[in-house]
Amino acid sequence: MRKPAAPIVVKLGGSLVADAPRLRTWLAHLADGAAGPCVVVPGGGPLAEAVRTSQAALGFSDALAHRLALDAMGRMAEIFSALEPRLVAARAPEALAALLASGLVPVWDPADLKAGHPDIPETWDVTSDSLALWLAAAIGASRCCLVKSAERPAGTTDWADLAASGLVDAAFPVFAARYAGPIAILGPGAACPPAAAPERAAA
Repeated sequence: MRKPAAPIVVKLGGSLVADAPRLRTWLAHLADGAAGPCVVVPGGGPLAEAVRTSQAALGFSDALAHRLALDAMGRMAEIFSALEPRLVAARAPEALAALLASGLVPVWDPADLKAGHPDIPETWDVTSDSLALWLAAAIGASRCCLVKSAERPAGTTDWADLAASGLVDAAFPVFAARYAGPIAILGPGAACPPAAAPERAAA
């Protein structure tokens, strides 16, 4: 019996909320199976920004802010599923695997990480960018694609440069080093679905 193809992870940045047609196009294409088996990771978008604003005003801890940002990703997973009902929100890797085995496309709700994980610091250094890489490593994804509302800055040569530019989070270089598969940053000019062999910046 042929072993099922490893899925890819596609992170749809929360900033795509401001470009609804592009977001809907990506959701529809992924639900159609145009990228093959995949797991969608939602960014926190404006819901996560509300956490940042509230923390700045009220001064609660980064650990609480991290957990609230995970909730924001979970609510965005529900929104993605509402926009594209063929996508199914799920939490645990086992639930993701079961949906993939059934031919469905899961959207990851990271709520289970609210209990804490030794590999994931509870700070703003870790956002949905790094969490997408963490999930890709955890489920053995063949590649990880981050769909962004901005292009990769010209002249950037490694993940540290991209983190310094703000295109990815500060922890991204660490998580990229732990994931062996190809990684792609897909800006507005990128094809949908992602190309079969995305580029990976130098480590």
